[in-house]
Amino acid sequence: MERTGVADLPLHWGKAPKWLFERMVKLGKGISEAIILEYGVDEFLKRLSDPFWFQALACVLGWDFHSSGATTVTCAALKEAVSPHDLGVAVLGGKGKTSRRTPEEIEEVSKIFSFSTNQIKELKYASKICSKIDSAAIQDGFFLYHHTFVLNEKGKWVVIQQGMSSKARFARRYHWLSEKIESFVEEPHTAIISDLKKKQVLNMVAKESREARAACVDLVKEKPTSLREFFASPSSLVKYLKMTPRHCFNVEIYKKILKLHDFQPRNFEELLATKGIGPLTIRALTLISKVIYGVEPSWRDPVMFSFAHGGKDGVPYPVNRELYDRSTQILQEAIEKAKIGEREKLNALKKLEKYM
Repeated sequence: MERTGVADLPLHWGKAPKWLFERMVKLGKGISEAIILEYGVDEFLKRLSDPFWFQALACVLGWDFHSSGATTVTCAALKEAVSPHDLGVAVLGGKGKTSRRTPEEIEEVSKIFSFSTNQIKELKYASKICSKIDSAAIQDGFFLYHHTFVLNEKGKWVVIQQGMSSKARFARRYHWLSEKIESFVEEPHTAIISDLKKKQVLNMVAKESREARAACVDLVKEKPTSLREFFASPSSLVKYLKMTPRHCFNVEIYKKILKLHDFQPRNFEELLATKGIGPLTIRALTLISKVIYGVEPSWRDPVMFSFAHGGKDGVPYPVNRELYDRSTQILQEAIEKAKIGEREKLNALKKLEKYM
């Protein structure tokens, strides 16, 4: 599995106008169909997993380039536009309560794609663990409120989810692609974009956190009674924790650690995937491990660079001209071949020209 990107966007409230959304669905259907017929389903999924290409698609469909709604509304439009019966692709999940229906929707689409029981189980797990990692393993202050799961009849999938930070008034988008990466919990990022880089983020999927992940597992495998002193007298840990003792050392977290001890997770991924284990438990285990074992987790924000295709002066990295041109070409050809009216094509191409 490959996590392919993160994007930060100003957090905007409100609802998409009906007239605009209807046009986004129509144009989204035409572009999606053209890409799938011309390049194949796998290429369509790959493009959706690219945060830069996805952003361009949202803009071409008519949404503001700097709005958090570029994620939620574009995904909602694609969900209505793309039919699993016609194109072999299904768009599941969505915003808020709709996101929690993803497991049920996986069950429903499995009847169309004839997935085995094992495939259904794996797809549900992929949906769950992506959310867990972006909410608990990476604690960047963005709380997930949107989760879209796109899959094809082969069982390949893309996850596009978004979190919000009401304090910073930004939304951050996370992209995943079900190829190449062997582990969910170590460096699953290949292209992370953000204009809002934080100085301190608990990043338990960083390579530097490998020992910290192992220490958390060792901690819960040992007799948890040895942890009572930390919960009873948290003052020795306050300098490491960014929360008050009342939030970090409560009975509920201790009970969860006891349950983890009974479960005996084999690795950090199993620990993280355990029901009821969230950010507070992961943070407490990580920082207690720091005190007991002296293992320091990574505190770097997993943002690698800030520009879609690099900078002309080579900062933060040189422009990948081949990637840039191919992204533009695929979108341009899709618009031209889409089964939509000439006016819609012209308007979409004009919008695309702004980003060429």
